[in-house]
Amino acid sequence: MAQRRRSGREVSGEICRIEGSMREYSLDVPGGDATGAEWSDVRSPYSGEPVGRVQLAGGAGMARAISVASGAFRDRNAWLPGYERAAILIRLADRIAARTDELAALIALEGGKPLTYARAEVVRAANTVRLCAEEATRIHGEEIPMAGSKAAEGRLAFTTREPIGGVAAISAFNHPLNLIAHQAGPAFAAGCPVLVKPDTRTPLSCAEFVSMLHEAGAPREWAMAVPCRHDVAEQLATSADIGFLSFIGSAKVGWYLRSMLAPGVRCALEHGGAAPVIVDETADLEKAVPQVLKGGFYHAGQVCVSVQRIFAQRSIKDDLVSRLVAGAKALRVGDPSLLDTEVGPIIDDTARQRIHDWITEVAAHVACGGRMLDNHCYEPTVIVDPPLDSKMMTQELFGPAVCVCGYETLDEAIGLCNSVEGGFQSSIMTRDVERAMVAARGLNASAVMINDHTAFRVDWMPFGGRGPSGLGMGGVPSSVHDMTQEKLIVLRG
Repeated sequence: MAQRRRSGREVSGEICRIEGSMREYSLDVPGGDATGAEWSDVRSPYSGEPVGRVQLAGGAGMARAISVASGAFRDRNAWLPGYERAAILIRLADRIAARTDELAALIALEGGKPLTYARAEVVRAANTVRLCAEEATRIHGEEIPMAGSKAAEGRLAFTTREPIGGVAAISAFNHPLNLIAHQAGPAFAAGCPVLVKPDTRTPLSCAEFVSMLHEAGAPREWAMAVPCRHDVAEQLATSADIGFLSFIGSAKVGWYLRSMLAPGVRCALEHGGAAPVIVDETADLEKAVPQVLKGGFYHAGQVCVSVQRIFAQRSIKDDLVSRLVAGAKALRVGDPSLLDTEVGPIIDDTARQRIHDWITEVAAHVACGGRMLDNHCYEPTVIVDPPLDSKMMTQELFGPAVCVCGYETLDEAIGLCNSVEGGFQSSIMTRDVERAMVAARGLNASAVMINDHTAFRVDWMPFGGRGPSGLGMGGVPSSVHDMTQEKLIVLRG
């Protein structure tokens, strides 16, 4: 954004007026005129009260933003060298870290993530940006052997990697700062202009990120926040002037946008799934239960790899269910701005009603929870032996509920885990190394956690879904690589 106003002081970078907890961000596209652009209120999912507003890009504004970004990319003489991009990203990481408490409060305010977890997200975002800075100086090609035939004699061949073009980054609400860091950070590190479309329910953290990136030295035309409605976002994603689409959100929308991409445009899609956990009879339940509870109820289950389906060996199933029910009942649900809150609100009433509808369909199997609470919250829910063809067992809930089903053999458990389409992260809780490795080989998933919950992630590891759950792998090194393209150079002596 163009300019920040804080306590009467203007700082180059964005327009932000703070009145109490309210923040206001104007659309800012170099050379564009946002006069008359629609404004959208941002409301707290906990209180329902407005906490800010942003100006939305319309069709003409988005076309202008795309033109600016593609024009910046076409001017190869103006490309920033890797060391400059790295220096800018390091300064950005320092700015994020210096504002940890403020940014965490903003995440809790607009997205409903409990403050403790919101602080952890800010720390992760700063680290994500530092990883991007490192990758900006590591982009390289390789020498191509030319000894394979007489035709290659006297020639030296090698590859380089160049930025792929403008990046359209369409993001989700559940990690409104770190997801932006994972999309915009690698794009800038790779040398690509980036247009970031945040979820319109949580655009404030994105606006702050882009503003801080400008303050750190990034030219405005190389990073633009473009909040917009869905039809305008489709215009962004399908433009022939975009080189790469980075999409985080629902599978339905992601696969639709992929089908609409202009020829030659590459993409990465990150969706989700009904993540499974196997708990066998050797598992240490004292350690396993807290992990499962965290993986299932962190951010009210609004995580793409949240624990949803738990398959427990029948000899320990009742004990596991008893411990999970006690743990779920003990979770503190409520105001995300309080440090002791563990489970905050659902992002909006539409999502909460869908969660309730799915749980109501298996009401006879609910061991605890299953109720809507005040302030758009939902009671942490444990469901036992629901029908295997129910929505709770076949589709991603994105809410605070876990299902527990019994099994006899490990092969049976693996088959149950693999019975749904797609595969993202999965887990097995066991003290038997052989069983752990059998599960690691047998589970249809892009990642298998052993004695950890399915929502574990560090920001440099490969991260992405299989089949309907996504396309390509995220994580900073993987994303930077995907946002560059190879060029072969052959020198004849």
